[in-house]
Amino acid sequence: METLLFAPFKTILSGLFVGIAFGFLLRKSYVTRFDTIVNQMLLKDFTVMKVMLTAIAFGSMSIYTIISFLPSHQLIISPTPLFASALGGGIFGIGMAIMGYCPGTGIGALADGARDMWFGVLGMIAGAALYAELFPWITTHIKSASDNTTITVPSLLGSSSWLIIGFAFLMLILLAVLDRRGNK
Repeated sequence: METLLFAPFKTILSGLFVGIAFGFLLRKSYVTRFDTIVNQMLLKDFTVMKVMLTAIAFGSMSIYTIISFLPSHQLIISPTPLFASALGGGIFGIGMAIMGYCPGTGIGALADGARDMWFGVLGMIAGAALYAELFPWITTHIKSASDNTTITVPSLLGSSSWLIIGFAFLMLILLAVLDRRGNK
């Protein structure tokens, strides 16, 4: 089997475009600022939560709209190893607590001139290299020992996906109202 080193140019170009748009939106929403991230952790500023919930709500709505109108498209849910996901999330959380940024907002902060994020970039590169080196061991000992699941929130609750999407929009509206009241 032959594996390509790089994706086709069109794929790379579309990824670059989406990355630039994503970075622009992160910067415009102020989530590339250290204070915004720290205040989210202290439950003083919900900007990060609103940005994430907006992405989840509109992304979910877009995916399920496509599936509704184009029956040939289906939602494919890969089995998720719960223990491996929890372990990875814990490592991610430790890195975010140390740096004050997640990887996406960290790169945006670097573009904003946050020189302290260079340590974060070095940490991300070292972490990716370590993960690549340990991948065979992780696959054998952690991922295979983990409970794999394809449970989704709607299937867990026994409800419609649209109900959950509506709830996400309702939460987004509630956060916006609470934010406006707090800023008055």
